[in-house]
Amino acid sequence: MAPKSRWIDSLTALFSVATLLATPALVLADTIAVIGTGNVGGALGPEFAAQGHTIVYGHREPDREDVQALVARTAGNASVELPADAVVGADMVVLAVPGTAAVDITESLGDLSGKIIIDPTNVVARENGRMSHGVPGKGSNAAMIQAAAPDATVVKAFNTLNYRQMVDPETAGGPITIMLAGDDDAAKARVAELVRGMGLDAVDVGGLEYAHVLEEMLVMWAGALGSAPFNYYLRPMPDD
Repeated sequence: MAPKSRWIDSLTALFSVATLLATPALVLADTIAVIGTGNVGGALGPEFAAQGHTIVYGHREPDREDVQALVARTAGNASVELPADAVVGADMVVLAVPGTAAVDITESLGDLSGKIIIDPTNVVARENGRMSHGVPGKGSNAAMIQAAAPDATVVKAFNTLNYRQMVDPETAGGPITIMLAGDDDAAKARVAELVRGMGLDAVDVGGLEYAHVLEEMLVMWAGALGSAPFNYYLRPMPDD
């Protein structure tokens, strides 16, 4: 080979290596089963799809007109199945269902081993016009869901956010924090990626034992203290 050709080949090889090093690592796309197609499922499903994830909705009436309309406005290869079928090939499962039904629905989904379950649910009690956390003591809906699916990993998230701000966080007029509670750091990191991809802040508040705190924060967020509507924002402490 002539010296000039060897020189050109060397430059080409160096350019190729530099290009690979300069290219950011691609985030692996997940298949996410969104169980429920109401306000929360109808907000999170399209938002996660916009980040490149494949969405499979779970609904008891997959052919219903409004369900099909949601699938149609969800990017990518979105689809809808019966709930137990929707979770079969999923990496993550979003329980976008009423809080009081979440445990029973989890048990009805079949084998959830190895999957991340995102729990945005709340259970509240109302008595004499007052709202309170609906799970006794320091228990939480998230912990009960984890007990119903012991081989899955539950991450509490999105339970203190209006679905309108899930779709368009800028309408809040400032930053919003989504607090995450769960026992698996890697699972929380993956959920945090979804949160940040929506234009929201993510803060890890610790293990699932603290999920009851987040659920109790919903009581304040919902206006039980008579305050004006607000969103949570945890401002980071400056470095020393």
